[in-house]
Parts: sequence; structure tokens; C-alpha cells
Amino acid sequence: MAVRPNIQMSSASVPLVHEVEILDEAGRKKLSHIPGERSLTIYLDKREVVTLMTLGSAPEALVLGYLRNQRLVESPDDIESIQVDWETDSAAVKTRRSTVDIEALTSKRVVTTGCGQGTMFGGLMEEMSEIRLPDGPKLSQEAIVALIDAIRVHDSIYKKSGSVHACAVFEREGDDGVRLLHFIEDVGRHNAVDSISGLMWLANKAGKDLIFFTTGRLTSEMVIKGAQMGVPFLLTRSGVTLMGLELARKTNLTILSRCSGKHFEIYNAPERVIFTQNT
Repeated sequence: MAVRPNIQMSSASVPLVHEVEILDEAGRKKLSHIPGERSLTIYLDKREVVTLMTLGSAPEALVLGYLRNQRLVESPDDIESIQVDWETDSAAVKTRRSTVDIEALTSKRVVTTGCGQGTMFGGLMEEMSEIRLPDGPKLSQEAIVALIDAIRVHDSIYKKSGSVHACAVFEREGDDGVRLLHFIEDVGRHNAVDSISGLMWLANKAGKDLIFFTTGRLTSEMVIKGAQMGVPFLLTRSGVTLMGLELARKTNLTILSRCSGKHFEIYNAPERVIFTQNT
């Protein structure tokens, strides 16, 4: 998917996996692999916004998705450049124009805990009442199983080193198939979903026909981000929190958890799922 040509963006790459020497339970030396973790401080028009801990696999997309999901910019067209510099662990964002009251938004901050700490600015919870996803589209049971299998066989940093979360977005292909659009791993699920959100924004890709998968649990923040992107399906191999479920009900978002093999559990809006006749 092509990047919007009017945004000047760096392409900052760093090693994602590092080889280290360890001792096993018998005292034997062996080589192992661990994922990288770096701090990245985002500056919006020279104003420090937040410091994220990230793997660094897609830093420019992460920055854009973070700004999108926190409503700190209204459109990618408002951004002139995103420059990531790993020597200073910083991301400098320069805007062409801004109609967002940054001071008001950042004055109220909710820090979410758990695996990969996240931050929500300004009244996101209150604004969720304005989001109501349409009843369609439908997703077949075969497509769900195909998606789960595609994640299982996908090459990943997790298989080599562990210690990361993955998020992926798919689009339907035919009645029973799916096609992977983006797969992002990071040290926290919040970063991974923000990176995918940024890639979708750059490509001007709407979420109304997409399916989102995460290895992390579906908390309130994850459901908020899914609803903001307009994605009607959220799938996880993990579980769902009560607040995540309540927000899914308010926004008419279909959520599936415990997705493994041919198994899944639907927690909300099951009418979007088409079951196999002989099931």
C-alpha cells in the first residue's frame, strides 16, 4: 500500500532480535535470541507528548497511529513530516496545520496498566457513545478458521525469541477466505495496534470490511482503538475484560476470544458470524 506522497517520512530501521549467550539448567552455554526494546519519545511540533517503549519494527507507522488514536491530529494531510532518529530515540512530527487543542487533550491522561502500558488522552471513554458500527458485514466460520491458521503459520519474531505481542489485519477474500494486509509485532499490544492503525491511515484504508486479530487480551483500550478504526471484528487468542465487553456492546463490535485451531468464543454481536450448516 502506497504511503501518502505529501508526508515526508524517515525509514528508520533497527535490529529487532539480538543474539545473547545464556546458561541452561545444566550450566551449559548456549546462544539464544531476545527481542530489542527501545524508548521512543514523540515530539509534536517540538512539544513532548509521550515516550513509548517499542521493538522499533515500524516506528513511523507507530507514531502516526498513536497520534490518530489519541486524536492529537485529525488527518494525515495535516502532517508535513515524521522523522525518527534512533541516535536520540526520538520522533519529530511537524504539522502543516492543527485544529486540535493539544493542551486540553493532554491535561487529562489515563495510564493503562498490564502487558504494555498504554496512555489515553482526553475523554476517549465519553466519546465512545458517539460510535455505533453498522450491522454488517458477515464473516463465515470457515474464514475465521482460515485466519487463525494464517496467524499460526506466519513467520514471527515470537517464534524465535518470545516476549512480544502481535497484531494483524485481514480482509475477506471470497466467501470463506481471508487475505493478510498487515502483521506487526511489538513489545506491547498497544504499540502493535497503533502501528497498524497508522498504516491503514497512510493508505486511506477504511476498516468497515476488515478483521483485526491480536495475541493480547481485548481490554477497553483495545476495543476503543478497534471502534475508532471502524473495524467490525476483533479476534484474540487471549480473553476479554468486562469493560472491553461493555464497550463492544455499546459500539456494536463483534469480539471473538480463545481463538485457537477451530475453536473460538463469540462474546458480542454473533449475528455477523455465519456458522457451517453441519456444525
